Amino acid sequence: MMKHAWPGRPWPLGSSWDGQGVNFALWSKAATKVELCLFDRPDAPVEHTRVVLAENTAGVWHAYLPDVGPGQLYAYRVHGPWDPQAGLCSNPNKLLLDPWAKAITSPIHPHPSMYDIGKAPSTVDSAPHLPRCVVINDSFDWGDQEQPRVPWHDTVIYECHVRGMTIKHPLVPEADRGAYLGLAAEPIIEHLKALGVTALQLMPVQHFAHEKHLGPLGLNNYWGYNPVATMAPYSAYASGGLGQQVDEFKTMVKSLHNAGIEVLLDVVFNHTAEGDHLGPTYNLKGIDNQAYYRLQSGDQRRYQDYSGCGNTLDIRHSRVVHLVMDAMRYWVSEMHVDGFRFDLASTLGRDPGESFDPTATFFQVVSQDPLLRGVKLIAESWDVGADGYQLGAYPAGWAEWNDRYRDTVRTFWRGDKNNGAQLATRLAGSSDIFGYGVRGPMSSINYVTCHDGFTLIDLVRYKNKHNEANGEHNKDGSEHNLSSNWGVEGPSSSASIIKTRDQIRCAMMATLAFSQGVPMISHGDELSHTRKGNNNPYCQDNEINWLNWNIDARDSAFLDFVRTLFALRAEHSVLRRRAFFHGRLLVGEAKDLTWLLPDGGEINDKNWSTDNLCCFGMLIHGHAADYVDERGLSIHGRTLLVLINSCIQARSFVLPGVNGGGLWHVLLDTSSAEPAGEKRDQIELAGQSLMLMEFEAL
Repeated sequence: MMKHAWPGRPWPLGSSWDGQGVNFALWSKAATKVELCLFDRPDAPVEHTRVVLAENTAGVWHAYLPDVGPGQLYAYRVHGPWDPQAGLCSNPNKLLLDPWAKAITSPIHPHPSMYDIGKAPSTVDSAPHLPRCVVINDSFDWGDQEQPRVPWHDTVIYECHVRGMTIKHPLVPEADRGAYLGLAAEPIIEHLKALGVTALQLMPVQHFAHEKHLGPLGLNNYWGYNPVATMAPYSAYASGGLGQQVDEFKTMVKSLHNAGIEVLLDVVFNHTAEGDHLGPTYNLKGIDNQAYYRLQSGDQRRYQDYSGCGNTLDIRHSRVVHLVMDAMRYWVSEMHVDGFRFDLASTLGRDPGESFDPTATFFQVVSQDPLLRGVKLIAESWDVGADGYQLGAYPAGWAEWNDRYRDTVRTFWRGDKNNGAQLATRLAGSSDIFGYGVRGPMSSINYVTCHDGFTLIDLVRYKNKHNEANGEHNKDGSEHNLSSNWGVEGPSSSASIIKTRDQIRCAMMATLAFSQGVPMISHGDELSHTRKGNNNPYCQDNEINWLNWNIDARDSAFLDFVRTLFALRAEHSVLRRRAFFHGRLLVGEAKDLTWLLPDGGEINDKNWSTDNLCCFGMLIHGHAADYVDERGLSIHGRTLLVLINSCIQARSFVLPGVNGGGLWHVLLDTSSAEPAGEKRDQIELAGQSLMLMEFEAL
């Protein structure tokens, strides 16, 4: 059936309802004809109506359909040349999802009909097996709510998975578990607030597809790093896929904002779920393969792969920049998110050539955009290509996941030698990485664990990965765990091993809380969540990833400990400096930082170069660490002393006399639930422990 359409407009791309009808617009330079396919229900095997988009304005095919509104289901068929060696893959037998779609009806599971790898285009119709796009109504009552806009120096990030965070929580309403509304539930919000969390960083919620090889194993893509529609919230995290996902996502954001918690999205703009030249066709391949992807020179059937996932979006092309920027603006303007963490962000800087360039078009476009330049931007500073590791190379205004911080904290507390100087540098904000130009310590996103790799408790339980459940014979996942099992692989009933493990994870979490920079907690670490040694559970939609909220007394004590850590961080401004320490006397300035040996002497270059400087102190002079806040009010810091001892043996530590004498108060001791009281001259520092002390002048 064919239907007449009005010409409509070429902008904006996607489907746009104006109250009387819907404008549809799709860009494709390769197309010779574009058909809009309308469906009357999600499970309809084929479209009931095809509308030819007869208007073409600068490569944008468009039409306006009066009397069509929210809830309309649609997709496209694109006609054009089929010449894979030239990178042209048009085939109208493959139903195509709108790259600008705001909602998709259901999860995507690959089907043989979606593959098109022969010498001639496939004649098999993929429509019966591909979900549909949904026209949505963008209206939502945000009330008079303002976004939290938490400054970087007050930010504590909590990385979490929508489903895993809430699916097993006994106090979250059953219908909301594993969903956006579950994160809006009061028990979850109260948990985050008690931890001191100011920003919830969601693992991918852009609508994604599952992988072909996982289906026969009874597994699926749980993490979501396999995107198809960059503006559509994943439908399985909502009560339905006909637009409910949009409203329920907004409801979640509104509830978190009311609690003062920002929402950050982990976004994937480096590749798509269409994979390599043998992969399925969901949208971009069939719309304009040459434009959207980086193709190899010579045989353009194949893709350049900087992502390790089979393909790479071509950020050099203006239409790809357009797609990414429209997606970011949409999430900020309509969904009210507060920032983004960019997966494999080095791919976004491979412009205009193949090498990374911090002045690449994408970075410049974002920096001048009036809507985006004020949101939080976080880079995962690598990709799998040559020169892909670019930690510290991103433009001013960007923060970066600091994996050198992660590695240093793990190896120091594991007891490796020659790590004292490295840990001191990480504690002080990683000026060796970010101390160039106008960047400061808040450019460093400090973390010990994240979704990728061992959980915190697994770091002290497992020496080796145990990924057999993933169906790849334990060949997947990184070998670079930097962990120790402290004598037994896996859980142990030994009191001494359990004590050591508790000491180490307490010390690592305290290091995170008391380091300069922005701390990030991986969800479940505070609950002692174990993945049983699986360091790559991307495909495990089960108890391996689902948080267990029914914790025992030992784990409850650790939860209270973590809450205390971040309460201390929030209380003391000197732990949240916006500028690097200068660490030495400058003309007209007081000394702000002193590194101390256990005997009370200052550490010099020779001390740092010793084989195993495993015990030292970090004296932060509060009088020199004051600063003026955003309101122009002076923030007066207190003098603090962080004592570090990764040695097995206890060490006696001579306490410094500051400005002629005073008392030191123990604020926190990772080795004791009852910290010692006032001290004047020296203190016994337990092995494998960290202590925080505050000075009070007499």
